[in-house]
Amino acid sequence: MNESIRHRGPDDDGFHEEPGLGLAMRRLAIIDVAGGKQPMSSADGRFVIVFNGEVMNFLEVRSELEALGHAFSTHSDTEVVLLAFRQWGQQAWPRLAGMYAAAIWDRAERRLTVARDPLGIKPLYYADLGPGVVFGSELKCLFHVPGAVGDPDPAALDEYLAYGHVHAPGTFYTRARKLLPGHVLVAEEGRGLRTERFWTLKFGSGGRRTDAEWEDEFRERFLATVKRHLLSEVPLGAFLSGGVDSSAVVAAMSKVHGGRLKTFSIGFRDQKFNELPFARKVAEHLGTEHTEEWVDSGDAESILPLLAAHYDEPFADSSAIPTWYVSQVTRQHVTVALSGDGGDEIFAGYSRHLNERWMEKWSRVPAPLRALAHALSQLPAPGAEAAERRQRFAKRFEDAELGGTFLRFFSKYQLAGPSVRGGIYREAFRGSLHLDGELARYVARHALAPVSRDPVENLLYADTVVRLPDDMLTKVDRASMAHSLEVRVPFLDHTLVDFVAGMPVGLKLRGATGKYLLKKVVRPWLPEGILDRPKQGFAVPLSSWFRQGLGRLTLDRLRDSGTFEALPLDPGGVEALAAGHEAGRADQSPLLYALLMLAEWKLGPERSRASAESATSS
Repeated sequence: MNESIRHRGPDDDGFHEEPGLGLAMRRLAIIDVAGGKQPMSSADGRFVIVFNGEVMNFLEVRSELEALGHAFSTHSDTEVVLLAFRQWGQQAWPRLAGMYAAAIWDRAERRLTVARDPLGIKPLYYADLGPGVVFGSELKCLFHVPGAVGDPDPAALDEYLAYGHVHAPGTFYTRARKLLPGHVLVAEEGRGLRTERFWTLKFGSGGRRTDAEWEDEFRERFLATVKRHLLSEVPLGAFLSGGVDSSAVVAAMSKVHGGRLKTFSIGFRDQKFNELPFARKVAEHLGTEHTEEWVDSGDAESILPLLAAHYDEPFADSSAIPTWYVSQVTRQHVTVALSGDGGDEIFAGYSRHLNERWMEKWSRVPAPLRALAHALSQLPAPGAEAAERRQRFAKRFEDAELGGTFLRFFSKYQLAGPSVRGGIYREAFRGSLHLDGELARYVARHALAPVSRDPVENLLYADTVVRLPDDMLTKVDRASMAHSLEVRVPFLDHTLVDFVAGMPVGLKLRGATGKYLLKKVVRPWLPEGILDRPKQGFAVPLSSWFRQGLGRLTLDRLRDSGTFEALPLDPGGVEALAAGHEAGRADQSPLLYALLMLAEWKLGPERSRASAESATSS
């Protein structure tokens, strides 16, 4: 199990074994390189910890513990986590700001506690084996334990093809589970597994301040948060896309960092997706040592098996491709990088947040006029680009007719709707899914309920607790750790997230301007033209790639891997999907990419899992 995640910690390993328990750890040494070896035990030997990640406020927590009489034998954040748990028990976790998955064994009570950070920046997989529990930082750890993962789950197939991943706590397999962010898992002899939540995102609790007071305090907190994310004994840099969030982080780093920063960017030959000129402009303005790399469709094709191997289960966020490459080039220079992930989710930076603001007004437009606008949006137009624009407009009108923010949330980020997905399934499987009403079932499954009177804040809540950990943060963690690179995300320090959630929503979305207060704070730090250009996102030119050969590659991979035989997909339906995209009738590239990664999973991780389980059983 430990060897399978060597890439997450190439510097060292460690083991603790006793009757009924085994703990193992791979270490990427960043803080207290000499003294932070794990597993680590308390001075009296009662508690043993294995810990992945970083606690950014560990120096403050350490000072508090020392004032309470605790003595430290190392300078590591691991020991701070261990003694914080000894002092405060489960109340320790909300005090720890950072990204982590930690497991602490209480030898006196024979109790195991496993915790995952509030935003889900670091992963944690586990399986209930009945008489015991097994867990690890990646799903591949569990492949080596017979019965821990289970078989591919047919019910998860449609969820994956709808969203590009399987929502927590589920996985693509029948038995393996993800621990939800901000939760602990507790296992002790004589009792079954139980999970408890230790952090909840709350909106509108920040009290009354003037706009100027909010601005001043956010500036102070943002700089302080970025500064504590710079603690490291190894070389450190930053991802820089040239967008608002990464530029804001790098600008803040330049304010609080003593030396010259190293920044890293990825570009595409297709200029509609290329942000290198903007990243270069920010780097020149801030005086960073800047490194660029180019990616094209041939590069993407070559790394798909590697992506599948590191995500372990089917995962279809195509921005994993540039994330992989920017992590690869960054690791050639530094061991730690800061990223701007999370800025859109806490500061209302997506167009869907603005669209949600207009939903109430749109609902008051007479129904015949809404129907006419929808019909006009579907008028045929020549060319693939026109067809894709028509498709996007039609989707917006369809979502506008849905009766609630959370229904629209699940509809907006689907790769393909139920009618399109139904066309690639075998008839019996399609009939078993009950695709009608699926959005309401997702809302119920996640127990989403209004947390605010404002629909934009409800959408921000769903973004943060559902999509962010399952998609965005999973993407970054696997792509970066595959290269033994630690990526830190200061926007998602939960103390900063709590503060921003307490702001009036008008400071996040003002008129048609998303991230209003963030832009106002960082504008003096950045060159002109960076904050006011249209949002691009860290996307790849997927649609054109699938008209230039990836569509045919997808069909070949599905056939060669045996995916058509193993899963209830209809070859004729998939061929028709690919042909329609290639002809420019509609953009089906997100679903085609999901099918391609499904085939790569079948060729790689699924074959490895079956082989490992068979070998271990025998």
